[in-house]
Amino acid sequence: MTGLSASPAPTAVATTATGPRHVAIIMDGNGRWAKRRFLPRVAGHRAGAEAVRVTVKAAADMGLQALTLYAFSSENWRRSSEEVSDLMGLLRHYLRKEVAELDRNGIRLRTIGDISGLEGDLIDLVRDGVERTKDNRRLDFVLALNYGAQDEMVRAIRDIALAVRSGAMAPEDIDPTTIEARLDTSDLPPLDLLIRTSGERRLSNFLLWQAAYAELLFVDTLWPDFDGKALAAAIADFGTRERRFGGR
Repeated sequence: MTGLSASPAPTAVATTATGPRHVAIIMDGNGRWAKRRFLPRVAGHRAGAEAVRVTVKAAADMGLQALTLYAFSSENWRRSSEEVSDLMGLLRHYLRKEVAELDRNGIRLRTIGDISGLEGDLIDLVRDGVERTKDNRRLDFVLALNYGAQDEMVRAIRDIALAVRSGAMAPEDIDPTTIEARLDTSDLPPLDLLIRTSGERRLSNFLLWQAAYAELLFVDTLWPDFDGKALAAAIADFGTRERRFGGR
């Protein structure tokens, strides 16, 4: 769990059989990026949206199978109404502007989390983007929207409890596979690498189950400064890790 800055690195790194298939990123540091430049907080979020565009393209070029970005957590509703409105507005702008580009580049848009909590027009934009790109296979680009890992696990456990109560499942049949099949990420590759930007070192209720044996990397780079070189550096660091999965 070492910290890396966005030091020079190859702009493209082909992932191999030993490289990560699924990378997830906690995009942190938009506010600090703006503060250091004496800009309003929303300017940091706008710069962060551009970093999303750049990083998604880089992930596809590097051959990743899945990239999951923590776009809006279930806890983010606690922020000021102004900031929440700004974030929702940026999400609208991104979807309206980028879905066609994702489709042209063979990238499939997906979501995890409870999007029913979003405003109606935003739900429509998300669903339209998912539908338009559903047949693409170059990269699964997953937006975590109104997502919280604890909520995800509660939903999975509640579903299992209902199955047990109905007699469709016996308690002794419950195992990790039973839970994984009910998580939002059930049809994604296992999480290999989880990155958090801005120097913070916590998971913030993101992919808690999936991160059980993922490699964790905390980088000092603020999210708006993250790019293809930073992603390549993270993947190169992943390549130096010896993954034991608790076996020795």
